[in-house]
Amino acid sequence: MLTTGTYFDGISSIPRHIELCLEHLPEPVIAFLLTDEVRTKWSIDEIRIEHLGNSLEIRHKTDKLAFIKVTDETFIQELIDYLSKTGKIGWYHKLLHMGMKAYIAIAICILAGIVGGYLVFIPWVAEKAVLIIPEKYDAILADKYLTQYMIDNEIDSAKSLILNKFASQLKLENSKPLHFTVLKSTVANAYALPNGNIIVYTGLLDLMTDYNELACLIGHEVIHVNNRHSMKMLCRNLSGYIFISVMLSDVNGIMAIIADNAHNLQSLSYSRKFEQEADEQGTKLMINNNINPLGMTLLFSRLKSQNKAAVPAFISTHPMTNNRIDDINNLIKNTKHKSLYNSQLKELFSQLKANN
Repeated sequence: MLTTGTYFDGISSIPRHIELCLEHLPEPVIAFLLTDEVRTKWSIDEIRIEHLGNSLEIRHKTDKLAFIKVTDETFIQELIDYLSKTGKIGWYHKLLHMGMKAYIAIAICILAGIVGGYLVFIPWVAEKAVLIIPEKYDAILADKYLTQYMIDNEIDSAKSLILNKFASQLKLENSKPLHFTVLKSTVANAYALPNGNIIVYTGLLDLMTDYNELACLIGHEVIHVNNRHSMKMLCRNLSGYIFISVMLSDVNGIMAIIADNAHNLQSLSYSRKFEQEADEQGTKLMINNNINPLGMTLLFSRLKSQNKAAVPAFISTHPMTNNRIDDINNLIKNTKHKSLYNSQLKELFSQLKANN
């Protein structure tokens, strides 16, 4: 196909109008006349193209100053199609000629990537930020919470003392010193602070009928402490801010952000992954203590049926999936265990129930 173009030699400021064509035999070339006598050929392998709006610039790789400008859409399409078939065109030019459907598909993929990054990648990075936060900061954060956000709560000192004695009878394999605090409240809830302080509400204790339930609850919360689940979830919830601090390697910035949100420790809702870890590892912990591991599923079942109109706080902060109880029951079924009666735990549990 013969067309017209403008030749710039890179030396003179005066362009020359030329005729050019794409020849395929004996080898593919761009052929054009600079004068009536001189016929110039640029091998396809020697050129690179640049798309600028409705025009195409054909440049020689060796003579970088010289180029040909073409505006003939038919010639441009023919050249690009040929370069695409022979694999001599870059992804950018392929993208320019992919069509509207391809653009829409690419836009959707980019949008999905952005949303996925925000919902998955950034929270994942924020969660991993816990690895660079010294564990001593867990105690600082928990102390701040206890000082500032528990003023309005009434501690049941007598039950707290009994609960600490109860927990001391168990081998909990805890990574931090544990301390149990019982709060007077009708709310059925319990949660673990990062420093190993585990808060239990009297409303939850009142629901229990067997010491195995309390032991399993303790084992479950201890796993949350050992695995720093509350710190990880706090980081995930603040992922947007923490991601920037991680990119800047600003550990102090991360800790400042977390400290400003210490009040959220009580209402953190654990992820399915963290609840599964606490269920599995907590159940194995109880099996090692010869505690009946069914205590946890009995407690869960009681909480779910206690008040269907208002979801108990414990289930709100420790989400119940449809098959979570079944998963624990299957773990118990497939794990060899022996439950032994523990008179000391039984007596301490009776004291907790009687001490009102």
